[in-house]
Amino acid sequence: MIRGLKFVSIPVRDQDASLKFFTEKLGFKVATDQFFNEKQRWIELLIPGAETGLVLFTPEGHENRVGDFQPLSFWCDDVFATAKTMKSKGVEFEKEPKKESWGTSAIFKDVDGNKFVLSSK
Repeated sequence: MIRGLKFVSIPVRDQDASLKFFTEKLGFKVATDQFFNEKQRWIELLIPGAETGLVLFTPEGHENRVGDFQPLSFWCDDVFATAKTMKSKGVEFEKEPKKESWGTSAIFKDVDGNKFVLSSK
């Protein structure tokens, strides 16, 4: 049976710029960085303390997904504090942290304009 989610893929234009963003600004760690084909590398990242990884890879034919809202959400203990730390590292937020009846969330962008939800668990 399925035991979990191994990784999610984020479509990117520039793998080097994205790698720098996710490691330097968000604190992810490199698990794998190797050539996949003549156009791209397979870059798999780990989120410290999490089991699910992240891959900076755009499947052929999916280039139009780069720079769009991505259907995944990152969680943290305190959205306001995490957003403040991320902003101090130059991360741009499209939607500032806001507490709602269902929880607290914000939306941030990566270097390609991909948008992600940041929420409290």
